[in-house]
Amino acid sequence: MCGIAGTYLWPDGGPLTQRLTKSLAHRGPDGAGHYEHAAGAGEVHFGHRRLSIIDLSETGAQPMVADGLALTYNGELYNAPELRAELEAAGVRFRGTSDTEVLLQAWRVWNVGCLPRLRGMFAFAVFDERSGELVLARDQLGIKPLFLVRRGGGVVFSSELKALASELGGSLRIDEAALVASLLYYWVPDGRCAFREAEKLPPGSWLRFHPDGHTEQGSFWSLREVAAEGAEYTGEVDLDAVVAESTRKHLLADVPVATFLSGGLDSSYLTALAAREQPGISAYTIGFRAEDAKFEAMPDDLRYARQVAAKFGVDLHEIEIAPQVLDLLPRMTYHLDEPIGDPAAINTFLICTAAREAGVKVMLSGMGADELFAGYRKHLANVLALRYQQVPGALRKPVHSLVDRLPVATAKRGFRSVRFAKRFLSFAELPEETAFRRSYTMYDRAELLGLLDPDLSSTVDDVLTEHADTYNDNVLDDFVNRMCLADSRLFLPGLNLTYTDRSSMAASTEVRVPFVDVEVVKAAFRIPGNRKIVGRQGKMALKQAALSILPGEIVHRPKGLFSAPIRAWMSRDLAPVVREVVHDGELVKSGFLRREALQRLVDEDAAGQQDRSKHLWHVLTLEYWYRGATAAGAGSSGNKE
Repeated sequence: MCGIAGTYLWPDGGPLTQRLTKSLAHRGPDGAGHYEHAAGAGEVHFGHRRLSIIDLSETGAQPMVADGLALTYNGELYNAPELRAELEAAGVRFRGTSDTEVLLQAWRVWNVGCLPRLRGMFAFAVFDERSGELVLARDQLGIKPLFLVRRGGGVVFSSELKALASELGGSLRIDEAALVASLLYYWVPDGRCAFREAEKLPPGSWLRFHPDGHTEQGSFWSLREVAAEGAEYTGEVDLDAVVAESTRKHLLADVPVATFLSGGLDSSYLTALAAREQPGISAYTIGFRAEDAKFEAMPDDLRYARQVAAKFGVDLHEIEIAPQVLDLLPRMTYHLDEPIGDPAAINTFLICTAAREAGVKVMLSGMGADELFAGYRKHLANVLALRYQQVPGALRKPVHSLVDRLPVATAKRGFRSVRFAKRFLSFAELPEETAFRRSYTMYDRAELLGLLDPDLSSTVDDVLTEHADTYNDNVLDDFVNRMCLADSRLFLPGLNLTYTDRSSMAASTEVRVPFVDVEVVKAAFRIPGNRKIVGRQGKMALKQAALSILPGEIVHRPKGLFSAPIRAWMSRDLAPVVREVVHDGELVKSGFLRREALQRLVDEDAAGQQDRSKHLWHVLTLEYWYRGATAAGAGSSGNKE
């Protein structure tokens, strides 16, 4: 895992690439490298920061150059041994044992045709000295990031947006539509970027630049097509074998590998499988201050993590989450690149920091299982909503009235069941796509319009239309798998994979996600929705697979939360900051957010009638991000779409 940067046909590209590479030092503290070459009437420059994991010697250093090809690459190929054997059989000779060299030689033999063969996570740039062409590529599911800015026929690219914003800030404009989208979702969807001139290379795609200035773009993998093919599958799926094989491949490393272990199904399953391959493997888990956990009404995940560790001989490291939130909030906002309002990013950062201090560079995470196998409460809730709509209206009305009067918290504790009930009733009677969106986003249309500058009303509608278009872009008859597909295209790359990459790399640690593997994804969409949600149980197909190795108490335990006690933080540590942002924040002063609407959120939360803690947390992250972006010289787009 590494940080990459570069320029192509860009004025002063050499010094710019040097500065970009230096800003990515946290992604690769083990080494740095640079490459330059003539390209048409200009030059190409590559930079690389290395986190040494496979082939720790100099034969794995980057940028890697051999026989007219140059490569700067961020990622891991878990099928590198198989690809290497295939290439050797075709006469290719290797100098070292790195997967970087495997990728370089695969590109030489197959060009873009190698991309569908790659099994792993990656973002890379490859330059052909003979043709003068540059190609950028990103993995199938968007695990690894790649940001770029184009000008004329040239481009500058980087693993992180903050690097580009820092160096090009004066010429970048904040995209207000992206900020509107972040308020809706509490992250910026992968199809948008916080700056108008910047873009994210889409998952499963490549982009070729020619020295004469023209470009080509192509796709080599489609999640929509995988889901459609899966719906036609009529055979049996040995899910346990698929997950076990993916986990085994994700352990490929020349350094120690550890796991996240929350005590929930996904992390416990992966940890058990990893311990079978590597006895005594280390795992890291988190706990919270007792008063915070009680106020948040959080489940006791630690006891389940300890049970798994004891059963499988895992070396468990427990970390108490009691951070200096006032200091950590702006730091995390900086590292996350774009406004992301999920406090789970803090957990990931603190776990990875502790692991790195113990000498661990690589960790396995259960990320992705909920999206693929219908494990979130919203999936079950939307299925239950269809049943609820069959209840006569005369019976539904008093239920709404009762739940509306119930408090979500007192001064001493919160009530999770009431929060869930209020959330459920906010979308239970809506049409399918709208209900799904409301089940996990922050506001309905009216609330969002009331929060924002009135001139942004058309932008709100654009953002809502984008969600509907993505949700409806499928040929699936299966309601549950329609939700899983939408989550895998929106929620997974836009939020979970994004914060996992930024938070872990901020701690110079690589996180691997065995569930977000092309073979696991294929298997997931071959499983019908009625085997994922059975009765009132979600993720049943994965639970049945996990019973091959895990005890039933772990498999069927109540779902845990990889989150943080933000209600407690909001009511204590962050209360003065919230007041400052509401009354004198930059977003309020700019007119983007309405002061009275923010104050209403604060009042509703303080009264205990509505849980607005996540809304206010995201407003804080958005405010800190906006301050950082404007301080770097970025300006408003001035174009309220």
